[in-house]
Amino acid sequence: MTTLATLVLELSLTRIFSVVFFYHFAFLAISTAMFGLGAGGVLSYVVGAERTGLFRRLGILALWNSVAAVCALLFVLTRSGEMSNLTLTLVYLISAAPFILAGATVSLAISETIERVDRVYFFDLIGAAGGCLALVPLLNYLGGPNTVIAAGVLYVSAGAVWFTMASSTRGRMLAVVMGLALVTLTGYNAKHRLIDVRYAKDHELREESYVKWNSFSRIAIAPDRSRAMGIIIDADASTGIASFDFDHMSADERLGLLHQGPGFPYIIRPAAKTLIIGPGGGYDVARALASGSKDITGVEINPIIADTIMRGPRFRNMSRRIYFRPEVRIFVEDGRSFVRRSDEKYQVLQATLVDTWASTAAGAFALSENNLYTTEAFHDYLSHLTDDGLMAFTRWGFQPPRESLRLVTMAVKALQQLGEKEPWKHFLVGRENVKLIDAWGATDTVLISRKPFSDADVALARRGMLAAGMQQVYVPGDTGGNAFARFLRAPDQQAFLDQYPYDVKPVGDDRPFFFYTVQPGDLWNYLSTAVKESADFKINKAVPTLFNLVAVSILATLIMLALPPLVLGSRLPAGKGLRWYLLYFVFIGAGYILIQVALIQKFVLFLGHPTYALTVVIFAMLVSSGLGSYYSRGTDVAKALAAVALLVAVMAFLLAPVAQAGVGWPLWVRMLVSVLLVAPAGFAMGMPFPSGLARLEKMHKPSVRWAWSINAASSVLGSAMAILLALYLGLRATLLIGGLMYVCALLTYHLAGRETANV
Repeated sequence: MTTLATLVLELSLTRIFSVVFFYHFAFLAISTAMFGLGAGGVLSYVVGAERTGLFRRLGILALWNSVAAVCALLFVLTRSGEMSNLTLTLVYLISAAPFILAGATVSLAISETIERVDRVYFFDLIGAAGGCLALVPLLNYLGGPNTVIAAGVLYVSAGAVWFTMASSTRGRMLAVVMGLALVTLTGYNAKHRLIDVRYAKDHELREESYVKWNSFSRIAIAPDRSRAMGIIIDADASTGIASFDFDHMSADERLGLLHQGPGFPYIIRPAAKTLIIGPGGGYDVARALASGSKDITGVEINPIIADTIMRGPRFRNMSRRIYFRPEVRIFVEDGRSFVRRSDEKYQVLQATLVDTWASTAAGAFALSENNLYTTEAFHDYLSHLTDDGLMAFTRWGFQPPRESLRLVTMAVKALQQLGEKEPWKHFLVGRENVKLIDAWGATDTVLISRKPFSDADVALARRGMLAAGMQQVYVPGDTGGNAFARFLRAPDQQAFLDQYPYDVKPVGDDRPFFFYTVQPGDLWNYLSTAVKESADFKINKAVPTLFNLVAVSILATLIMLALPPLVLGSRLPAGKGLRWYLLYFVFIGAGYILIQVALIQKFVLFLGHPTYALTVVIFAMLVSSGLGSYYSRGTDVAKALAAVALLVAVMAFLLAPVAQAGVGWPLWVRMLVSVLLVAPAGFAMGMPFPSGLARLEKMHKPSVRWAWSINAASSVLGSAMAILLALYLGLRATLLIGGLMYVCALLTYHLAGRETANV
């Protein structure tokens, strides 16, 4: 129950942090949790010194754990001002409190039952696996704040069990009363929103007429910046709700829809068979309908938007039932995965400001990119276009261009793979809201055709942009002036990209971080000079947050190494290899989380949704690792470590071809295959920790809880490093480095054994 509650608390906080602060602060929740668990190992030295019985101590810790979880929630939800360094520090420390208590509980339980650590660690991991399964339904049905309170109920339930084992009637009664109080609070809060998000991203949330959570978003209905009713995602991004009467629409209304950047493709391809990725509130669907399209497919990843709001009985009339029109088909799925499995071809494939960087429950681990904007994705899209088909992507425009130019560089590479010899003939770029180019950002619409644009297409585009008041940025034949023309007509495009002030090189599925365009060496200068209100700044400032998190993680690991001797009042015995042995726990802690992070991201494309990847990968790893722990007694640790390194290396090179081959398989088959791929390595990864603890107990028993602290602290370091490595080296390299950590653990294991043998 304790580890189940802890995983639920950890991942629900990633969602809340993403909403209340900004999406990259979701990483902070993971760091906080791992730090707290490690610090809890140190606290267990103090708690373990008390004279009261073990089970009574654990029961008291459990009750305080539930109180700490609710207090942390209240503190986070009441931050109304700007995130200063002091506020950030307080959020970190107060949010860490329940994890410190949980870490002390698990550390005490393991150290006091070390003779059967294989079984205890098995139940530790099975509990966490249960938390992984419980998380999605809890978020879907209770929402973010109530899920944290539910974690408090689980902690109290654990306390009731501990007090029963301690034969403490008073303690058990107190736990039951606290549990009933929290359950009552959950029910009341679900109806009246007593404890809820009131402030988010430095502003107060007002006029929200409806709020619903799921595992990857908080959706609200409220007036947007233009005072029109819109769908607000994570208190930040928004999509307007289209409300047009197409049976009585005037010619001016139709032109008004088409004479916008996202309406640009329908000027060139009116009445097209259309696929829209991320239709949201239906504006792109409305534009296609206004052009006369009779076959429109929309693929919306968020079921709250597609089913509850746009097609649900309560709100469907807000959009005049646009998703019920006979010309429109809506699927709830990841857009890229839908395209890969589709056998249809389209004249227009459109995605308008579809952002994949808001944090999901998995996004705390993997920057949340979902492979929508990669070279391989563009190859998939172009392959599903008719010969006269085109793609239309609208992104933020800046001077010099970044996101919109990266769209072009990726499309050029994909077109070349499809055998097109003159990519410069395949692009049209128009810009609107030019006055915002030095503020939040203009909007660039990039059209990419499967075959070269004809002269008639170019003429239509010129007239359309003129009528819509759009700036003509690039049409085939332009030879200079702006960055699009210079890149497309450059004799050496790679040299152009190398010299460009921003990183707009093509990104692929192995490194799918489309939005991060600032060169590493320019990052600090950029952040000090960039427009703070721009979309570009908002995205790229996540990177220094990662650097800060790595620094904090290193500091946390050093603290964990230094504190136990101070608490114990003595130093480690010299000459027993214990220092090497504690380093062993650093390597397996960092290695485990590195592998887990990379696998979650790798499986997003194969399984078709970040939530599926989170659930399947973490559940498979925890269950298989739990079984590995259960059967670890008498296992050769060196062979287990070598097996992990080998199996991870195999997975690193096997996952991409399997994902490609299994694109059309049913979901349950893909889930089963994912489990079969992950489980062997997970089984081997479950053996080194309990086997190492058992060996350490024989060498120096007081160091057992220390090893637990260090293992957890190194997971903080591993989670931050995984993001950084994936960002700059790629997911395959991150997996391989995770495997390398187990090789390092193998070396330290031998060195520790050699020193012990020499004593």
